[in-house]
Amino acid sequence: MSTPNHVSRLSVGMLLITLGIVFGDIGTSPLYVMSAVIGERKISKELIYGGVSCVFWTITLITSIKYILLVLRADNKGEGGVFALYALVRKRAKWLVILAIIGGSSLLADGMITPAISVSSAVEGLKILNSDINTVPIVIFIIALLFLFQRAGTKIVGASFGPIMVIWFLMIGGLGLNEILQHTAILSAINPLYAFELLANYPGGFWLLGAVFLCTTGAEALYSDLGHCGKINIRVSWIFVKISLLLNYFGQGAWLMQFQGMTRDELKVLNPFYGIMPEWFLLVGIGIATIATVIASQAMITGAYTLINEAMRLNLWPKVRVVHPTDQKGQLYVPAINWILFAGCVALVLYFRESKNMEAAYGLAINTTFIVTTVLICAYAYIRRGSWFITIAIGISFLSIELIFMVANLIKFPHGGYMAFLSALAFFSTMFIWYKGRKIKNRFLEFTDMQELLPKLAELSEDQSIPKYASHIIFMTSANYPSQIESKFFFSIFNKQPKRADTYWFVHVDVVDAPFTMEYEIDILESNLVYRVEFRLGFRIEPRINLFLRKVIENMVASGEVDITSRYESLNKYHLPGDFRFVVLEKYLSHENELPFFEKLIMDSYFMLKKISLSEGREFGLDSSTVTIEKIPLVLTPPRNLNLKRIEIESPEEVVELVRK
Repeated sequence: MSTPNHVSRLSVGMLLITLGIVFGDIGTSPLYVMSAVIGERKISKELIYGGVSCVFWTITLITSIKYILLVLRADNKGEGGVFALYALVRKRAKWLVILAIIGGSSLLADGMITPAISVSSAVEGLKILNSDINTVPIVIFIIALLFLFQRAGTKIVGASFGPIMVIWFLMIGGLGLNEILQHTAILSAINPLYAFELLANYPGGFWLLGAVFLCTTGAEALYSDLGHCGKINIRVSWIFVKISLLLNYFGQGAWLMQFQGMTRDELKVLNPFYGIMPEWFLLVGIGIATIATVIASQAMITGAYTLINEAMRLNLWPKVRVVHPTDQKGQLYVPAINWILFAGCVALVLYFRESKNMEAAYGLAINTTFIVTTVLICAYAYIRRGSWFITIAIGISFLSIELIFMVANLIKFPHGGYMAFLSALAFFSTMFIWYKGRKIKNRFLEFTDMQELLPKLAELSEDQSIPKYASHIIFMTSANYPSQIESKFFFSIFNKQPKRADTYWFVHVDVVDAPFTMEYEIDILESNLVYRVEFRLGFRIEPRINLFLRKVIENMVASGEVDITSRYESLNKYHLPGDFRFVVLEKYLSHENELPFFEKLIMDSYFMLKKISLSEGREFGLDSSTVTIEKIPLVLTPPRNLNLKRIEIESPEEVVELVRK
């Protein structure tokens, strides 16, 4: 399914929505970038002109050229983001899954840091009015309201995001232009020589790139929101956004030039973003900035929901509950990730206290995602074009820039960057354990020929000596081919409890790379006895198998392919349908296993995650009243040498003696 028409078309309405959804993160970066560039250094022409020049070329090269012009081309049926990009290349490059996990984990860590630093930067403007005010409780209160609000969805408020962001961009552009007119020489900072001189000659100039990088951190979120707005609307609205951002950055530079020789702590206003505001406008400006940061945070949070939902469909995250608070396409609420992000945001605010202390933690995680996206886009370019020249050109051009930024960002590690690393590591560990655990488990799955099962099912169905388990029994199977079936079904159907039924259904779900695919295929293995239904669902489709299968069976009944009328005489005469029961086989790790240490650690962690994730019945959207859960022991590597020795007992007296011992 391609991008919806209303998204792919250029219109004033969609441009407004795009401004509200896509550009919140990168649009609020002027709140902290120039402040981070100055740091504790004395203000000088070399520092300001060089810093503004670096910002200009970073936004141009990374955001405009890489993301707006290049990466947006790699849309997966209209969808974007690191997992959507991985889905485009995984058939030819499955080894990139680890990189995709690293990129997704880093983006989630960024989603945790963004609300903390953005809201803190905005609220700290109040210190200009009262330097003794404690902004931490205010920041936590706003963040708490933001996360509590998620359950209701953003449909109503979303309609107002666009106009508010228009006001924001007009405000920051206008304020910047006013300062530029007072010091027009700042425009010469467009010359890249100022950037080179800063990096090459200014003491510690190279390490300033870690602060400069903050100006483009929202570019990855921009790509992730591709499916909400469409590339044409993102590209056109970026023209307005970029002009507004650059006007503000150049305006802050122009304002700072009047304070040469001073440090940030000696300025009358600590943050140059608020320094360019007239005093009479300050309170209004702080209010608009706070609302804009809430919108930016909202975009990152909803992006995290989408990311986790895609990860679950790709079997890279434990199954958790997903709520659709509104009927609007793409509106998701994932309670588990909501409260994880909330706890992380509050912890960061309490730990760092001020936004300037968070600057070190911000940027390091998203820099990793940038590098991952570049590698994935290189793989996509080669698969799409088959040209090593194009692939290498893209790789060298952007990887060289992003690796330089990564080196510069590493200086932040001991000053708070470790928090970003630890956050990303926690998400990575969860994804890796889930992915690797499934790989180990699937490696030991045993399959047998379906033809061996069919005659046995026919005999069982006619065996009147066995009580009927259900009229229709439905099994969820992981076998990729109709000719195969897991050996564990033999144990469940014939050994554990004989399951006699009129009809047996085997349902397989195949998650495909196209995000919104909804297709199914039917294999009639034995007419009116055994059927296999295969669903092909996009990685962004919720697998509501109970609902989907009901529709499939209705279509089959209408076409005469199956008769679901109950075979009980009292019900048959009234043409009532028979009962349906799902049987879900949940595997647990048997104590009989003897695994290598690393695999045992992975499997123990995997099953621990499985205990707190959704059951397989809820995972597939099955009605709990019609589901039977059966526990099946998973024996991966049974003990090989059991040195059991039988003792021959010659007399009852010897038995008594052994018992005493």
